[in-house]
Amino acid sequence: MLSYKAIYVIVLREFKRFFRQRGRMVTTIARPLIWLVIVGSGFVNLIDVDTGANYIQFILPGIIGMTILFTSVFSTISVVWDREFGFLREMLVAPVSRVTIVFGKLISGTALSVFQGTILLAVAPVIGLNFGLSDFFLMFIFMTIVALAITSLGLFVASFLTSLEGFNVIMNFIVLPMFFLSGALYPVENLPAALQLLSYINPLCYGVDSFKHILLPGGGSLSAELPLYVDVIFILTFATVMTFLAALVFEKRK
Repeated sequence: MLSYKAIYVIVLREFKRFFRQRGRMVTTIARPLIWLVIVGSGFVNLIDVDTGANYIQFILPGIIGMTILFTSVFSTISVVWDREFGFLREMLVAPVSRVTIVFGKLISGTALSVFQGTILLAVAPVIGLNFGLSDFFLMFIFMTIVALAITSLGLFVASFLTSLEGFNVIMNFIVLPMFFLSGALYPVENLPAALQLLSYINPLCYGVDSFKHILLPGGGSLSAELPLYVDVIFILTFATVMTFLAALVFEKRK
């Protein structure tokens, strides 16, 4: 049975940890802006996106996706950290279910990712994208779903690991292909057929595609590569399955 008070304490702890690590906070906010300015300016004449938007506008949904990806995945490093330093053992012997701990970690990782993605939305008007209140609420909903899906994936992987070094190696092996095969920097249709197949099993691809529908001109009709309902179905299904698997594995791990 879920303990909402315990979930609140876990979420509050993760937020306090994030805001007390000022270097981490500055880096996670500055990194996507650097990508947007440097990569956007450098590749603008090299990649023809033919979408009705300039290249910097085209990659903004992808940069938001990248922010959610990195924040969601690496927020779950706290599981490995807590296990390595003994704090996880203290949580496991507390009179709360392990599923409660899983949901606390999921909600904290999701909330941190959405918080940082929301900060990036302020860039949209600056680069010439029309962005209304309804677009903001739609982006908030989709960022939450995508963040939940990616956080659950990270938590599922972290449940098997016992060292920070192992987590960093495995996550970098997963995160970079997910980002580059998401359509964040170039259209997926420009990739070779084999890589397109990998892209279409990549949850971030559907997340970035849904962001394009909302942010880019014409409802993303020229930029998005899949119908919005397909994005919604895939992301919700992936988030549900990975949340279930993360809770199941965490429940059985010693």
